Formats: sequence, C-alpha cells, structure tokens
Amino acid sequence: MARPHSYASFLEGPVATLDGEVYVCDVRANRLLRFGPDGSMEVYREDSGRAIGNTWDLEGRLVTCEGAEHGPGGRRRLTRTTLATGAVETLVDRYEGRRLNSPNDVVCDELGRLFFTDPRYGARDDLELTHESVYRLDPDGTLRRLVTQPAVQRPNGVTVTPDCAHLYVVDSNHAPGGSRTIWEFALDRAGEIVRQRQVFDFAPGRGGDGIALDAKGDLYVCAGIATPRSSGETRHNPPGVYVISSSGSLLDVIDIPQDVITNCCFGDADLRTLFVTAGHLVFRCRVDEPGYHAGMRPRPIDA
Repeated sequence: MARPHSYASFLEGPVATLDGEVYVCDVRANRLLRFGPDGSMEVYREDSGRAIGNTWDLEGRLVTCEGAEHGPGGRRRLTRTTLATGAVETLVDRYEGRRLNSPNDVVCDELGRLFFTDPRYGARDDLELTHESVYRLDPDGTLRRLVTQPAVQRPNGVTVTPDCAHLYVVDSNHAPGGSRTIWEFALDRAGEIVRQRQVFDFAPGRGGDGIALDAKGDLYVCAGIATPRSSGETRHNPPGVYVISSSGSLLDVIDIPQDVITNCCFGDADLRTLFVTAGHLVFRCRVDEPGYHAGMRPRPIDA
C-alpha cells in the first residue's frame, strides 16, 4: 500500500494523468513515487526493480522500464502494472534468449505498440547482449529489434508521433566524443524503419535524456548540465528543457536550475502542464501548447 514519503534521491521517468497525479521513478532509492495534484508525495512501490522509465498503454496501465543502474536489484525488464489492483506482469526481459541490458525509456503509440530503449550506463560485466538497441513490442507479444549500433550509439529517450510514422530517439553517449544526437526514424505502416535523419546535435555539451512531444509536433528534450560529471561532458548546454521543432530549429529553452535534469511529461486535464524531473526535485510549468500521449486527449476545462 502506498504511504506518505518525505524525501527523494534521484528522480526519473515521470508520467502524469489528466487528474494531475504524477508517477515518478526514484532510481537510487529503488522505488516508485506518486505525487498528488496538491504536491503530496507517497511511495507507490517499495521495490521497483531499479525502475527508470514509465509510460501509459492504451488501457491506462503503467508500463515501466526496470533497469540496472544506481545499485543492485535491477530486474532488466519491461513490466505492466494495473493500477486498480497493483498487479504487475513481465512483458519482456530477454531478446533472443539473452537478458536485456537495462531498459531505459518507453513510449506507446496509437496502435498499442511499445517502443523502448535498452542501453547500458555504468558497469558492463554482466551484459549478455553485444548491442545497445531500440525495440518494438507488439500487442501480440512479438519483440523486434528496430535500431542498433552503429546507427545509434547509446539510445536513451524515445517518443513517437500520433500518426505512428516517426520515431524519435535520443542518442546519449557520455564518453568523450560520443553522440549527443536527436534522431528521427521514419516508420512504414508495419512499424519498420525506412529512413534515419538527424534532427539536432547537442555536442559538445551534455546531450539529451528524456523526450516528450506536444500536439503541434515539437520536441521537448531534457538536456544539459551545470556541473559536468566527467571529461565527456561540458557546460556548453545549461540544464533545461529544449523545445525543438521537427525540422531541427531550437524554439525555446525552459531553464531548470537543478542537476541532473532527466525527463519530462505532460499532464493535467488540458495536458498543458509540463512536469520535469531533475535530481531530487520535480518541477512543473504551464505551456501554451498541449502535450501529446497516445490514447490520452485533453478534457474541456470550464471557464
């Protein structure tokens, strides 16, 4: 049962409802948190399997990436939770018989397909796969690898357009000279990749992490850092949500005064509240354009 909670350590993977609730991964504390519309915080799940990314499926169930970072206990799988009962089921934990690396971010499209990334940051001594890739999990349980190295170096954030025709992937390699690129992959009607295009390059600064899409088609990318953590990062991009058009133009930067900015999502009844995770904090701000999430439509608000 969820209980009140007074602190958080390292937040990731926010996902919000039309009622103003926000579910967030507290990765280092190995738990899932739930924030109420009034800002109250409680523990939703004590042992999250090192959860790091969330989305909703078309039936409103919580789909979670359980990774392998920031401590032991990572289950390295994709799960689905029915909120009404708390029941958790494993959707996938292996590709071709080998354990996934560390599922990081996931998105659902209008056909109910789940696209997720599987990089590995940190220790690599237990890896069973020789690649870091992007996968598509179909409603019938079929798992297909869509993108792998060298087309992407280290796939992280992921989102897909309402027409299911374009997949955006954040390539976030922190190593010196690593890729910090936002890629667009055109999809055919079967969900197969037919073309790759660079949308934006954050190099030489810290690149993107999480990504969200608004109703107009603009990208909201959490990127940048104030205090570099290694020689592979610079202060070239301050921490913020970078609003980028699909053509690659930088439209705006929403400053976030906190390291390390990780991810964002849209919520509230009109989908015009942007929630941002950074370090041990969750920020929120109002935006002009409603956000987009498969199966979720803004509700009319009384004047």
